[in-house]
Amino acid sequence: MSSETDFLLAVEGLSVSFDGFMAVDDLSFYVDQNEIRVIIGPNGAGKTTVLDLICGRTRASAGSVKFRGRELTQLREHEIVRAGVGRKFQTPSIYEDLSVFENLEISFPRGRSVFGALMFQRDIKVKSRVQEIAEMVFLDGLLSERAENLSHGQKQWLEIGMLLIQEPRLLMLDEPVAGMSVSERKRTAELLHRVIRDRAVLVIEHDMGFVADIAHRVTVLHQGKVISEGSLEHVKEDPKVVEVYLGH
Repeated sequence: MSSETDFLLAVEGLSVSFDGFMAVDDLSFYVDQNEIRVIIGPNGAGKTTVLDLICGRTRASAGSVKFRGRELTQLREHEIVRAGVGRKFQTPSIYEDLSVFENLEISFPRGRSVFGALMFQRDIKVKSRVQEIAEMVFLDGLLSERAENLSHGQKQWLEIGMLLIQEPRLLMLDEPVAGMSVSERKRTAELLHRVIRDRAVLVIEHDMGFVADIAHRVTVLHQGKVISEGSLEHVKEDPKVVEVYLGH
């Protein structure tokens, strides 16, 4: 039996190759509860592939992903979601023709499908939870608004809300502020600091101003390997990071 660790997420020796190309190469890193960890690195460094491996979209060739002590690499995607891992992709996947309220309601754990969600009664618990999440993601004044009418940033917040209502213990976000205005980026940073109570957030990001606003620790990837890790100040001064990433 493996010893219990305090890490929420322990990634060890993780590797995957596509047609002989090592996209992720013997990768190890650890994320604590209540931590915002940001993964940075040049294009092609393997950042999105790491999220794909954690959430089960891609199968690892080798290595281990333990979440709250449970091995994820043998589980299917939906089982990993149920274990408490929420993943947001670069493009928001929301129901454009439904209201903000309905988008959040459909995501409530009792409604695993659209029909299942719409069939059950909008009881007090669902309504109050939707309200709570809407406030958290700055959309409480827009519950009856159709999702298609939201700004780009608001759509991103709605999708984060759709994940939060499922109460994940690990939230993974792929470039959440791409295309956002400066004020939306600031509010997104505020949002992430709000949501890390009882969970961790793993973010892939290029916007270094945003990274500075949110990161507790930064992991720098290059060619599928970790080349530096620590505070943003630490990795920015690492000569290897300057050479392969920040120098460009």
